[in-house]
Amino acid sequence: MSEQTQQRKQTQAPERDRGTDGRSAPGVGGTAGYVWTAVGDAPVREVFPGIRVRPLWTGDNGASAQVLEMDPGSCWEGIDVHAPGPEEVFVVAGTFNDGDRDHPAGTFLHAPAGSWHVPQTTEGCTLFVFYPEG
Repeated sequence: MSEQTQQRKQTQAPERDRGTDGRSAPGVGGTAGYVWTAVGDAPVREVFPGIRVRPLWTGDNGASAQVLEMDPGSCWEGIDVHAPGPEEVFVVAGTFNDGDRDHPAGTFLHAPAGSWHVPQTTEGCTLFVFYPEG
């Protein structure tokens, strides 16, 4: 075996052990404590007509991650106030409108605590939403 191949083998991460459900890696290297889910496996809850949320993760401090799906022409009922902490949004697909301007796929938005907007979309969109402080 060449010296270069030996060096590569030494630097590669060890094979990961997974639980029987394939969704955890207890006690293994840097992945200990990882949790994951596929968006398609997450439960779906309609929050307003044409607007669905798929919760992906909730932390001990109230932090959470979710996917928000908005059908074409849908609009949040009332204003969405960011409290107690900020909201982080990544537009995965479509075009999201915050009530002020359009944000196409690939856009990242940080809304500080206390800010607000009226989420809506003309063409429909999918958002990844993260609440670092609950």
